[in-house]
Amino acid sequence: MTNKRDLRIVFMGTPDFAVATLKTLLDNNYNVVGVITAPDRKAGRGQKLKASAVKQFALEHNLNILQPKNLKAESFIEELKALNANLQIIVAFRMLPEVVWQMPEYGTFNLHASLLPQYRGAAPIHWAIINGETKTGVTTFFIDEKIDTGAIILSEETDIAEDTTVGALHDQLMTIGSHLVIKTVQLIEEDKVITTIQPKSDDLKTAYKLNRDNCKIDWEQDLDTIFNKIRGLNPFPTAWCYLKNEDEELITTKLYDVEKVYETHNFEAGLVISSKTELKVSCQGGYIKVKEMQLPGKRKMDVKSLLNGFEFSKSAKLL
Repeated sequence: MTNKRDLRIVFMGTPDFAVATLKTLLDNNYNVVGVITAPDRKAGRGQKLKASAVKQFALEHNLNILQPKNLKAESFIEELKALNANLQIIVAFRMLPEVVWQMPEYGTFNLHASLLPQYRGAAPIHWAIINGETKTGVTTFFIDEKIDTGAIILSEETDIAEDTTVGALHDQLMTIGSHLVIKTVQLIEEDKVITTIQPKSDDLKTAYKLNRDNCKIDWEQDLDTIFNKIRGLNPFPTAWCYLKNEDEELITTKLYDVEKVYETHNFEAGLVISSKTELKVSCQGGYIKVKEMQLPGKRKMDVKSLLNGFEFSKSAKLL
């Protein structure tokens, strides 16, 4: 029988996506000696300080928490060393300085929500859907000096259905990823890790950070491209565009749940066609049928409720 290594784990993460892995580590009775997460941030109308999802979970489970502003600060490095960890696990955290990721004896590994080397970067789940991928997955890899380039330990693939939203895929990968981390920890525990260097390719797709510009809908694009963009940003951070309703000023509109309707027509791109119960927008190759949308100062609404109190003119356009 193999002698298992006695693991002392430091876990680093911030959002909900990371909580699932931390919970699974505790459920499997691993010794988490410290949790590193982002400092509390001001949020909401009252600008009250809000703890990260990982901090909230760690507090509930009486875990030792560190919240460094500067990962290179000597005070933090000393606190980290004092935890005497021999393995660090990173899920949805920030880039680590070399002094941190080189510290533990058994290394520092990261869970990334794509099949590396594809979709390195900040928003891999979103971009897989936006780009119309039919498969994605999760990968564990040892961290090195670049972003998401280290030697792969394990990966697991999953299908993306044609109507999957980023919210649904996020939750699916969160669960798959937490189990892949446990498999990875077991390999490290038993000293059975065999890594694979990431293949070099000229055809790499990048998971760029999302911003206002790359979340805007271009109604001149084809039906599939627009549909994928909307579902790839639903529910967060949400695809948006402007609404021009007769002589009114342009207003910002967010689109959530939509369907696509393939149909030949001669309408100009972005024309809004509405009835008492239905709203569709023309584009190349058909229509986007809107099920949920949000107007400024309003909550997200299903289209039937929206059409009860808002009138689209015959010339209304989404721009």
